[in-house]
Amino acid sequence: QVQLVESGGGVVQAGGSLRLSCAASGSILFIDAMGWYRQAPGKQRELVARITSGGTTNYADSVKGRFTISRDNAKNTVYLQMNSLKPEDTAVYYCNAPSVRSGSTFSTTTRQYWGQGTQVTVSS
Repeated sequence: QVQLVESGGGVVQAGGSLRLSCAASGSILFIDAMGWYRQAPGKQRELVARITSGGTTNYADSVKGRFTISRDNAKNTVYLQMNSLKPEDTAVYYCNAPSVRSGSTFSTTTRQYWGQGTQVTVSS
């Protein structure tokens, strides 16, 4: 079984910064892309940023120039550095790994995993 555990959420004033972390653990053989989604009250979950195993990134237009996604493949960890935070960034942030291969060399499974979510609140 694979788990994604997020940390780093909290309350910050507008203009401030937070850094989210998401560590994947378990019998992991390979993780392709990893990403961050967010869901604000009454809104659909949306992609914030995504990074491939090779380091290619893409961002939602609303966070470009303010957020930076990175990963440490050796630690199976993805980070989201959030700067110049705005009240509209307030949401629950979820870590996502859409294709995780896990198991052993004799029996493998490939599936998607989500973290439990971490609250980010930006006050004006």
